[in-house]
Amino acid sequence: MNQRNEKVANNIKELTAQYLGRENNKSSLITVTGCTVSPDLKRATIFITVLPDSKQDAALFFVKRNLKDVREFLKENLAIKIIPFLDVEIDLGEKNRQKIDELLRKT
Repeated sequence: MNQRNEKVANNIKELTAQYLGRENNKSSLITVTGCTVSPDLKRATIFITVLPDSKQDAALFFVKRNLKDVREFLKENLAIKIIPFLDVEIDLGEKNRQKIDELLRKT
C-alpha cells in the first residue's frame, strides 16, 4: 500500500473503533485490529477480534448489520471524497497469534 492508502486505512480503523465502542451492547469486547483498502479506495476490509470467543458470531453479525451506519459515520468524519464500501472479517492472524502464545505458555 502507498502512503495515502495506509493513512486512509488507519483513519477508517480508528473511526470504526470509535463507532463500535459507542454502539456496542457491551456483552462482548469488539476490537478493530486492522483495515485494508483497495488501491482505488473503493473497498475496505475491517478486521476485528471478539472476546469472549463464544460471542464471536453474534458480534460479527452485529457489525455487518451496522456497516451502513459505520459508513455514514465515516462520511461525517473522514475527509475524503469517496467513502469506500465496507466489509468486515474476523482477524484470524490475531487468533492464531493468541493460540501460539497460549501453547508457548503451557510448555
